[in-house]
Amino acid sequence: MTSAIIVAAGKGTRMGANRDKLWLEVAGRPVVAHAWKQFDLAADIHEIILVVREGMQPHFAALAGKFGFQKPFRLVAGGAERQDSVWNGLAAVAPGTRLVAIQDAARPCTSIDLIAATIQAAQATGAAVAAQRVTDSIKASDDGKTIARTVDRSNLWSVQTPQTFRLEVIRRALAAARDRNLKLTDDTAACELIGQPVELVPSHAPNPKVTVPADLPFIESLLQPAR
Repeated sequence: MTSAIIVAAGKGTRMGANRDKLWLEVAGRPVVAHAWKQFDLAADIHEIILVVREGMQPHFAALAGKFGFQKPFRLVAGGAERQDSVWNGLAAVAPGTRLVAIQDAARPCTSIDLIAATIQAAQATGAAVAAQRVTDSIKASDDGKTIARTVDRSNLWSVQTPQTFRLEVIRRALAAARDRNLKLTDDTAACELIGQPVELVPSHAPNPKVTVPADLPFIESLLQPAR
């Protein structure tokens, strides 16, 4: 059994004051509804755990009814940091869960094929992450104003979500991070702490995250049905 954990408890401060990016409408529905839909349609996902801000549960429950999502889902309150929210989500998965696919709710264009590919890789390796090779030239700056050196990009990857794991692997990895009081930017960083290999699963189609207002027109274009 594979559970999806959609992390939807963040505040999205880079969108500006009083703007919750997950509820911005794009291509006819809120950003979070697009992300939820993809996991609702994915054949390899059996249940969905949404980790949300306290008090937002009724809004998410209404969203499921409005868009007719079919898979069993549970709403769980988020924590102080992203990894705390994931920890809360892990505690809520159904008995018998063997794999978990962790997804940013602000990433609405994730394909069903990519979800399936990360699940297949995690079954074999224990951990897998959607990722793209870095193609831009990368520069390091020591003062934040001028270039100090060029960074070799040949082995650099930009990681995305879903990040998919055997359940016992991600629980052990996040427990190690919690024991050390570390704040991590993504879940694969916790796997690095315990020496768990993470397979890179190439994301061939655009899989952007809504971060700033300028992201919305591009994401709108990706979500519009082909004409």
